[in-house]
Amino acid sequence: MIQRIPAEKRHFSDFGWLKTYWLFSFSNYYDPNNIQFGPLRVFNDDVVLPGYGFPTHPHREMEIITLVLSGEITHEDSMGNRNVICAGDVQRMSAGVGVTHSEFNLSEHSTRFYQVWIYPDVPALTPSYDQRTFQPAQWKNCLLPVASGVGMENVVTFNANATIYRAELDGHHAIELASNDHRRTFLYLTAGRLCVNGVTLHSNDQARIDLESEIKIAAEEDSSFVLLDLPSCKGWGYDEKTLKGTPV
Repeated sequence: MIQRIPAEKRHFSDFGWLKTYWLFSFSNYYDPNNIQFGPLRVFNDDVVLPGYGFPTHPHREMEIITLVLSGEITHEDSMGNRNVICAGDVQRMSAGVGVTHSEFNLSEHSTRFYQVWIYPDVPALTPSYDQRTFQPAQWKNCLLPVASGVGMENVVTFNANATIYRAELDGHHAIELASNDHRRTFLYLTAGRLCVNGVTLHSNDQARIDLESEIKIAAEEDSSFVLLDLPSCKGWGYDEKTLKGTPV
């Protein structure tokens, strides 16, 4: 099953210094039918003007992954980290029991980045940080894992059973990804046009994929995208004892 969500269905906010598309309920945007996809809770497509940013603010119990598409963002946190995250870089902050941080664009150009929030598999972790640089050639005509919690090497690590990939496909190039009924796949098309198991996606469309044993992604023109492999989280909800009910 593939649910295509067209670009115009994203929630757009313009704060002057920040222009952002929220793909899931976030801040003052609330849609009870669009809270999360598996453990994926937030996917924001942000553009921050030069000289502006997010002042110090708190987070808890979330794996926060930032992928910079263009420009740079300067991160500073209560763990003592102060790092510049540049185009191609991937950064992860595990909020755990609690952390504060700020993000500012101190460059002379606008910065575009994706910020992804994923629920951790284990609560009450000690806050931690990871960052790694990748080159676009590494994800040319392939799915390159850039962040993962399943024991992959040479990636940014995080604390969830999920993997984030980047890819850039030449027109008419196709790749495949194996899946099963225990996994979900989320795809966000940065630019181009893709055919995903027969469903056409255009720039900034999303595909939320479930119950597909194999996913074929064919580029109808030069295309770039981010793909997340996620657990289905079918076990979320009431336990057996609760489902038996209690008479009043």
